[in-house]
Amino acid sequence: MTRIAQVVFGVLVLAAFGAFFVAQKLKSSPSVVQGFTLRWPVISPNHDGRNDAQRIRFRLKTADVADVAIVNDQGDVVKEVASGLNLGAYRYPSPSPVWDGTTSSGRPAPDGTYRVRITLRDQGRSVILQDAFRVDRTPPTVRVVSVGPVKRPGPELLPHPNGAPARIRLNAPVRQGRLLVFRTAPAPVALVRTITIPAGTTTVTWNGSDAAGRPVTPGTYVAVAEGRDVAGNIGTSVPLGSDGRPVTSYGTRLPGHGGITVRSLAVQPPLLPAVAGDRVPFGVDARGRRYTWTARRVGGPTIRRGTAGRPIVRLKAPVGNSGVYLFQARVAQRTASAPFAVDDSAAHRVLVVLPVMTWQGRNPVDDDGDGLPNLLSTGQGVKLPRVLASALPAGFAAHEAQTLIWLDRGRHRYDVTTDVALALGTGPTLAGHSGVLLAGDTVWLPPKLQGQLRRFVVAGGTLVSMGTGSLERQARLTAFPRLVQPTPPATTDLFGSTLSPLRAGTFDLTNAKDDIGLFQGTGGLFKGFHAVEETTSPGSAKLVASAVTADGRAVIVGLRVGKGLVIRFGVPELAARLQSDTDVQGLMGRSWQLLSR
Repeated sequence: MTRIAQVVFGVLVLAAFGAFFVAQKLKSSPSVVQGFTLRWPVISPNHDGRNDAQRIRFRLKTADVADVAIVNDQGDVVKEVASGLNLGAYRYPSPSPVWDGTTSSGRPAPDGTYRVRITLRDQGRSVILQDAFRVDRTPPTVRVVSVGPVKRPGPELLPHPNGAPARIRLNAPVRQGRLLVFRTAPAPVALVRTITIPAGTTTVTWNGSDAAGRPVTPGTYVAVAEGRDVAGNIGTSVPLGSDGRPVTSYGTRLPGHGGITVRSLAVQPPLLPAVAGDRVPFGVDARGRRYTWTARRVGGPTIRRGTAGRPIVRLKAPVGNSGVYLFQARVAQRTASAPFAVDDSAAHRVLVVLPVMTWQGRNPVDDDGDGLPNLLSTGQGVKLPRVLASALPAGFAAHEAQTLIWLDRGRHRYDVTTDVALALGTGPTLAGHSGVLLAGDTVWLPPKLQGQLRRFVVAGGTLVSMGTGSLERQARLTAFPRLVQPTPPATTDLFGSTLSPLRAGTFDLTNAKDDIGLFQGTGGLFKGFHAVEETTSPGSAKLVASAVTADGRAVIVGLRVGKGLVIRFGVPELAARLQSDTDVQGLMGRSWQLLSR
């Protein structure tokens, strides 16, 4: 080793020893920053009122002017939170510096690890404190993976025959959480129960009661799990809106599998017409209890009755003229009914069609167990074979039933079927009939069936639509059978007419045009209706009859389409007046003549 190298080596050794002794001295001496504390180990600056900001406390060993900044894990300044603090020795700044989780530009700082840097102006030095904290705005992942004890693809059903509660299972234990039970149908959506989730558990039970211990009303419910992490972030298994209720969107199911259906009695109606004398199956869910049942023609007396405990009742279809019957089950004061069509196999001029697709499309039943009712109007596919959530299909008593009673009391003979049967090509078909009576709101139909109805009219048939909102929407019928891919209302119905939404008010309708004698047997005035559906344009069809509002808007219309006729009443109350209003009776009588010719 040369003389110069030896000298350099000696200097380096002396420097290393010097640095070592300085470091040991600094370690043993009191820190210039003392009493440093952070209020939270983790903050979640999301303005929810929990752990939203970091509060910083410290004092200095000697008086100085201090600046306080937040630095990231790279040591870069994110934001200065205090400047020019004149601090005496061992005096805490008042108020304490606070960081709200934003950068110098006012934007949210990203999730990560942060520290506090204190600059001492008089000493000309900066100190980055080793105590770190985290910013965490990410809510914990909480999911309801199943509801039991019965394993099924759909919702859990309450009450259980053995009295067991529903067991809601979570994907993982929560640190701090609640179970929120919402009723989603019938509307409005409402919170009915809040249950604390014990820390570390993955199963919560609900026995179908509200906060007061009373059984909740029958309907569709969703169990929403809520968990809070150490930062105060709240995660929910289903997104909740600002009103605290589940957020839904058209055509989208709720995440998870938190559906619970509460019902004490329900009946599943047949989808197809029966032939007189055949056995008709009815599904009955009485939650394991025995029930009584009856059968009667719509508007008529009971003709059959019995008692059962099994979930299926097979009833021999009544023999006689074609018609629609009601099967009704009863447990205590609760009843549930299902309409069913029986055709006598004889040939008649008019075919009456029951809108089973629309009944089920509006039937608020949760098919997939997400806690929302599957409805065609919300873009969901629906199963056709399912129980009715209410005692009867929506609107049946006021619409279809009144039309059928009028037909039977007038001894009008007809064939009867359902739109499902027509779409599947079973039972009575359009061929061989002169007229088709759509007995209620016929909102959704498969495109193929819509085309068949149009061709029937163009070829010379007559179609009478008793409902409103009809023949403007489509849904695809699958082989299961299910209705899927429902469409919103088209700009025109299947005959090319443009219809307005229902308009509320008080309306008198006056005969303004009648080239087909539609208003024969009436006074030409129909008074006191409270809602109307206007035909704003007949499209390519020819308007041959109309009754209009005071401002000239056509409501009751007769249209020539090809060689045939379409008669649309456009008044939801019309069927309900068939038993008392002579002008409505006259209109219906003449419509029947046009159907039968």
